Amino acid sequence: MTATYDHTGRHVLITGGTKGIGAGIARAFAAAGATVTVCARTPPPVPSSSPPPVPSPGSSSDPPLGPPSSPPSGSPPSPAPGGPVRFVRADVRDPEDVERLLGGFSRLDVLVNNAGGSPHAPLAGSSPRLHARVIELNLVAPLLLSQRAHPLLKDAGGSVIMIGSSSGVRPSPGTSAYGAAKAGLHHLAACLAAEWAPEVRVNTVVVGLAATENAAGHYGGAFEQVGATIPAGRMARPEDVAAACLWLAAPGYVTGAQIQVHGGGETPAWSWLTSAEIAR
Repeated sequence: MTATYDHTGRHVLITGGTKGIGAGIARAFAAAGATVTVCARTPPPVPSSSPPPVPSPGSSSDPPLGPPSSPPSGSPPSPAPGGPVRFVRADVRDPEDVERLLGGFSRLDVLVNNAGGSPHAPLAGSSPRLHARVIELNLVAPLLLSQRAHPLLKDAGGSVIMIGSSSGVRPSPGTSAYGAAKAGLHHLAACLAAEWAPEVRVNTVVVGLAATENAAGHYGGAFEQVGATIPAGRMARPEDVAAACLWLAAPGYVTGAQIQVHGGGETPAWSWLTSAEIAR
């Protein structure tokens, strides 16, 4: 059985929605009929064979985002059938950009705080500013976006979905600031769920090792071997994360939840070292 969702007439904002997991979430909501806005610091690439950009709707119920002088909308990520998708340039770490972004909405049903990430940066000897920026992106930005979006979400009876990470629930060597920020993000979601209930629901999708366009380089070329360490036999795909988001965004009772999308987690290294296959 395949679950389907109808988000027709609903307005969804996805941060960092131009590539990877964010683009997968955007495609899924568009296919479900939602009007989708994605934001990022840079527009998505526009292939020569792609259709013209989707214009920002101009009706009074859905005004274009940003002032007339703001950069024009880019091409939506991998257009899908269903509702329209539009791009708005914004750095979610910048309070002024957050204000401009959210100020363009007259209705918002779902906020997906997906923008995040970190370079590999061992704590010893690396720049304090780098770690501060990682925490700003992965924790402070979702807090500010959720705070600014709250009145709109409350009016719509909407929800916030935080895209968390397994790095926030187990050691994250080499990305300590990222792991700490994601742990904080998980707790922030739980706090907001209690603070904003019952008008606004807040949940977290905790993503494990994921197969995106950057995965092969990130895992040192050992893509298949790393996937084999996951009980499900492969890394999570953007559509796996998107399916959880579609469910959490549908009107319902669930709030304050952490949905683990990790294929059963990561097999402990000791179990590989002590297995009969490795031992011989």
